[in-house]
Amino acid sequence: MVQRISSGRAVAHVASEMGISRTTAWRWWRRFREQGQAGLIDRSSVAHSHPARTGPCVETRVRILRALTRRGPVFIAHRLGMQASTVGRVLRRHRVALLREMGTAARVGDI
Repeated sequence: MVQRISSGRAVAHVASEMGISRTTAWRWWRRFREQGQAGLIDRSSVAHSHPARTGPCVETRVRILRALTRRGPVFIAHRLGMQASTVGRVLRRHRVALLREMGTAARVGDI
């Protein structure tokens, strides 16, 4: 790809020929111009920082409430004033066992 673009071909045409998006082609071309061959080494797309990540104190509260009540994310979220999806991500991040694996079924309607 770099050789084709270097020879004067349009980035969009080269991207089409190679079956990749123009955005991806431009990204790789920019990396090559700025960093040379080192810029073409594949890298992770994970963000370097997570500024909106749930704080450690809140995560600890989620884990403690889970251990004490053995209840699901909806119950815990309601008690802590959070979104259930956030509670679910915290539990998954800390590899907390699912309720069905703990031998305790979640009670419906006990919020």
